[in-house]
Amino acid sequence: METPEGLSGETEGLQDPQLNRGLTPTPVDMDTAIVLLGAGVTAITHPLLYVKLLIQVGHEPLPPTAGSTMFGRKVLYLPGFFAYAQHIVRVDGKTGLFRGLSPRLMSSAISTIVRSKVKQVVPTEQTDHISNRDDLKTSLRKVVKETSNEMVVQCLSRIATHPFHVISVRCMAQFVGQEVKYRGLFSCITKIFKEEGVGGFFVGLVPHVLGEVIFLWCCNILAHFINAYSVDDNFSQAPAVRSYTKFVMGIAVSVLTYPFMLVADLMAVNNCGLAAGLPPNSPIFKSWVHCWSHLSQKGQLFRGSSFFFRRVPMTALALTEE
Repeated sequence: METPEGLSGETEGLQDPQLNRGLTPTPVDMDTAIVLLGAGVTAITHPLLYVKLLIQVGHEPLPPTAGSTMFGRKVLYLPGFFAYAQHIVRVDGKTGLFRGLSPRLMSSAISTIVRSKVKQVVPTEQTDHISNRDDLKTSLRKVVKETSNEMVVQCLSRIATHPFHVISVRCMAQFVGQEVKYRGLFSCITKIFKEEGVGGFFVGLVPHVLGEVIFLWCCNILAHFINAYSVDDNFSQAPAVRSYTKFVMGIAVSVLTYPFMLVADLMAVNNCGLAAGLPPNSPIFKSWVHCWSHLSQKGQLFRGSSFFFRRVPMTALALTEE
């Protein structure tokens, strides 16, 4: 006859694996949580990106207001985010702020799935701690290997989600001419395929990928050199400083790579049948290089990079004075 202690021991032995399996999150659970979190962040930030896109395509429905700089110089300021958002609400209602959201939600979900699957095939190895004692050749090899893996994941994710980015951009750009050409996700897919073929889903892909690759390499390399050679291991707060370095570098580098994102968005709208991508609102560009050159000549490679204290471009002021 078995004792209660023996029975309890057997019961614990049978239950422990099940409890462990229940407490340990599976990859599917992790992906689901990331998808839901990404969807929430995407929905919350969508009005910001919506206003940003309309500014990028050059749509300025509200007149500028007179102001002055901190040095007393008189300038004309374009409406900021809140004034622009209020204008959208007056025209389309509050739900108008979420025009083009569904393709972005789909893009976010697909990006999470693609990244998860690619990491299973091309696992990103966790690099060892890079210290001041590592020689230049060894430390650079670690960073290059990690960044190369990240680049593969990023590029494949962008290729998979770019069609939904094009759809979202065109849905939002319809506000300029109040068109209803792109309505519904599946309707948009059918329309783009019939009018432009498969290539229509990848308009603007090259500058987008180039911008993300340049951002990734610059951010990782700069953060590496600062962490390895500017932050001393003997400093008590070195781990905390290193944890913020990449974030700060990301902000700085994103300013330099912004023109690539701007050109990608403009190419997604250009000559697609919407007023935002046709004269007189926009020239018809032969390629993304032509678009870049045009913006550079106009001094507008950073158009839409700021939501507040936006000044009227000097070219526009010159035309007004004439």
